[in-house]
Amino acid sequence: MLWLSVLLAPAPTLAQIQPQKTLDADTANVIPADSVLPGQKHPFTDAQRLEGDDGHFLKRAVIPAAALVAAGLYTIQGHGVFSSFDARDARNRNTPNFSTKIDDYLFFTPIVGLYAFDLLSSQNRHDIRRQTGLLLASGVLTTAIVFPFKNLTDIDRPNGNPTAFPSGHTAYAFTIATLMDKEFRHKSPWISVGSYAVAGATGVMRVLNNEHWMADVLAGAGVGILSVNTIYWLESKIAQNKGLNTALIPVVLPNGQPGMGFVLQF
Repeated sequence: MLWLSVLLAPAPTLAQIQPQKTLDADTANVIPADSVLPGQKHPFTDAQRLEGDDGHFLKRAVIPAAALVAAGLYTIQGHGVFSSFDARDARNRNTPNFSTKIDDYLFFTPIVGLYAFDLLSSQNRHDIRRQTGLLLASGVLTTAIVFPFKNLTDIDRPNGNPTAFPSGHTAYAFTIATLMDKEFRHKSPWISVGSYAVAGATGVMRVLNNEHWMADVLAGAGVGILSVNTIYWLESKIAQNKGLNTALIPVVLPNGQPGMGFVLQF
């Protein structure tokens, strides 16, 4: 009944709720409020602060992704200094018996790092719930791009199996790596380097396993990068770099009884 009273109470009741402490004027407009922890003066890079900027999104997401997909389409036709056919021939010549299942699991390893840093680090960009939501949304968008394009392009793999372009393994690998880069680039650039190295190794092994053309891997990397950047761009637009914050605050009801107020701040 106390909760119901709070929810249905007139405006004067809400006026008794004390305002939340906000960020200083220099950072309030550029850093998500739910991401700044005590002791952090400059937790994010300039690139992270410009997440919702349209020009920044074009330069860091759309153009690189388009270039990778275009390179994939170009090399699959046998064009270029080193085409997908050249890569296949080099694989057959140097490592014809290469076979491993590591690439089926390797690209998941940065996720372990993601949640490990959440437990050990005091400089996470978003809290664990927001990170999980961004990761799932990025994965959904990657899936929504990859599988329709596989059926649309209808390109056979070098081993004769269908639906090669783009590589799903590589797309998911770069989805996870890009998210790690966005969440922890401000902490250490080596986290980004390690994550992208794992993603790149996944793509290389897909080619060495004769599961994909080099073109499939290039396009998959582009899809993963584009998906994560798109989700972060949309999140920044919707949340206006302020996040979605909730709080429970003790209040005094109109009848003088104590109660709890629920605050949802956009």
